[in-house]
Amino acid sequence: MPDSVQPSQGSSKPFPFITKPVAPEDEAALRESLKRCSPSTFEAAIQFRKTGNPEHLPAVVIGVIERFVEPDLRTKLKDADDDLRLIEDLGIDSLTMMEIVILVEDVLQMSINNDELRNLRTVGDVKTFIDCKVRGLPLPKPTKFLPIEHIAATMPIQPPFLFLNEASVSSNGANAKYKISGQEFFLQGHFKDNPVMPASIMLEALGQLAVLFLLEGLTPEPGKAVNPQMIFFTGCEGVRAHRVCRPGDILTLSIKPKRMKMPLATFEGAIRVGQEKAVIAEEITLTFGFMEVPAQPVTENGTAQAGAPSNGEPGAAPLRVAASA
Repeated sequence: MPDSVQPSQGSSKPFPFITKPVAPEDEAALRESLKRCSPSTFEAAIQFRKTGNPEHLPAVVIGVIERFVEPDLRTKLKDADDDLRLIEDLGIDSLTMMEIVILVEDVLQMSINNDELRNLRTVGDVKTFIDCKVRGLPLPKPTKFLPIEHIAATMPIQPPFLFLNEASVSSNGANAKYKISGQEFFLQGHFKDNPVMPASIMLEALGQLAVLFLLEGLTPEPGKAVNPQMIFFTGCEGVRAHRVCRPGDILTLSIKPKRMKMPLATFEGAIRVGQEKAVIAEEITLTFGFMEVPAQPVTENGTAQAGAPSNGEPGAAPLRVAASA
C-alpha cells in the first residue's frame, strides 16, 4: 500500500506514515498489556500500531498515566491540563514513573533512555517527549516552573497589578494560574455589591503571561536578552468573553506564540475555570526589544565563574537587576 502523508503537529514538515497490518497475536499481546487501561487507550494504541500516526499518541500517554494514578486523582486527567505536575498533582514517584515508561516502551515499541526522563515534570512534558521521540525531532528544552517570587523578580509589572500566582514556561508556550482573592482594588467598584473580574483585566493577565514568555522562554542570539523595559502591548483581535469570573475562581491561563519576529510577538491565548472557557483571544500582539548582555566568563576548566549567568540563560542576571531597578 502506498505511503500516506499527514500534517505534523509541532513541526512544519509533513509526517509520513505507512498503514500496516497488526498480527492477531500482537493485538492480543497489546490488549493484555493494556488490560488495566481504558478501552479508548487500547483503541488509540492499536491505531498507532497500524498507521504510525502520532495524532494517536496523546490518548495513549494519558491512558497509560491514568492506569498508575490513584483513583481519586484520575479526575484531574480528564481536564486535559498539560500543566499537571506528575509528582505534586498526580502523586507519581520515581518508581511509578519507571513503570509508566516500561509500559509506554512496550505499547509504542520504542526505547527510552533513563537520562531522558530527568526533565519530565508535567503531563505536557511527557506528551511532547513521546511525540518528539516518535517523529525523530530534537527534544525541547524542559519546562521551567516559576513561583510568584521568581515571577515578581523577573516581570516589569508588579503587585497590585500582577495577575500571575504561578507559571510554567516551555519552548511551546506558557501556562499560569491566578486565584481571584476578592481583595483586588478594582473589585470595590466592579460592581457595587457584585464583584466581577473585568474581562479587560483578564486580557491584561494573558498579556502578562506573554511578557513572561518573552523574558523566560525566548532564546535570543548570543550576547542579547529581551529587555523587560521595552515590552509593550500593541493590540489584540478576536477577543471573546464566555464566562463571568468571581472571587474564589481559579483562572488557568495559557498562551502560545503564533508569530515571532522582532520587534513584534503575536500570541493566541485562553483562560478557563475548570473545564469552562472564560476568555479567548485569537491574537495578542506585543512589541519588544533586545539589550546587550556581557559574555559569560569562562575559567580554564570550562566552567562559568561565580555570578555569571548559567544554564543557557545569558540574560538572567541583568534581567533581575533591570526588574528591581
